[in-house]
Amino acid sequence: MDSLTQLALGAAVGIAVMGRRTAAWKAALWGGLCGTLPDLDAFIDHGDAISNMTLHRAESHALFFLTLAAPLLAAAIAGLHRDRAHFGRWWVTVWLALVTHPLLDLMTVYGTQLARPFSDFPFAVGSIFIIDPLYTLPLLAGVILALVAWPGRGLRWNAAGLLLSTGYLAWSVIAQQHVTSLARASLQAQGLAARDLLVTPAPFNTVLWRVLVLTPDGHAEGFYSLLDDTPHISFERFPHDTGLLPRLADNLPAQRIAAFSHGFFKLEQRDGQVRITDLRMGLEPSYFFSFVVAEQRDGRFEARPPLPVGVRPDLQRTGPWLWRRLLGEPLPSPR
Repeated sequence: MDSLTQLALGAAVGIAVMGRRTAAWKAALWGGLCGTLPDLDAFIDHGDAISNMTLHRAESHALFFLTLAAPLLAAAIAGLHRDRAHFGRWWVTVWLALVTHPLLDLMTVYGTQLARPFSDFPFAVGSIFIIDPLYTLPLLAGVILALVAWPGRGLRWNAAGLLLSTGYLAWSVIAQQHVTSLARASLQAQGLAARDLLVTPAPFNTVLWRVLVLTPDGHAEGFYSLLDDTPHISFERFPHDTGLLPRLADNLPAQRIAAFSHGFFKLEQRDGQVRITDLRMGLEPSYFFSFVVAEQRDGRFEARPPLPVGVRPDLQRTGPWLWRRLLGEPLPSPR
């Protein structure tokens, strides 16, 4: 999730755990800082663009390493405030602020490597977009009210914000499963073979959903709004150059994207260059993570340092479409 959301979640956790044992601003400050700490890995350069992408949310988001770091950070905080009597409570506060960060990231589609150093599998539920105001605003409101209200009443407002935001996460999973069942039924009705299926929310909401389908010869894309009049989902198909993958078997960057995306990628050849694109983030034909990984020379493909060529969707074009499609208007996908 975005940094503001992680800050708000960490602050809310800090206030909830510390309660009246310390000033609300101290609990919010240290909870918020610990809640954003794992994302400092974004400033680490791993040598190339694909490594930077696939190693984000790695060790700094691993539950094992965060658990090891928690008592050290808690001891520093308790020592700074001369509050060693509450060291145990600070320990719990720091640990929860740290681990709720990757657990929240888990709910997005990007991929979070929770199990390092034992596994580098990128776990992802994909039921919430990386920025969703309906999740963030209750947290922010609860924290702000906790800081300005009387202590007892402020703690109740903070708890209410945590409860509402957690309930919204649960709702996102329920909505995702509902759309997934509709998508499977639509695929079966249309006789469209699916190797795999991914359902993720469109930006900033959990009403409009994007359905991504891997087919034997490419992928298909459809959209469904919970406000649609019909449960039918229409799909637009996009062929892939399936002959490219065997020729890139020794291309490590391409293989890393293939694994990190759980197979939801496409390969294409343009102007003598081979591009690999993570299909999970974006919408056809604009994707955030797309890289040139090889160049054709003398009839064969030679690996090259990954070159980012991803583009963000044009909000002036897609923004109005997203809003109208969210409201249930049957519109074709923006191209």
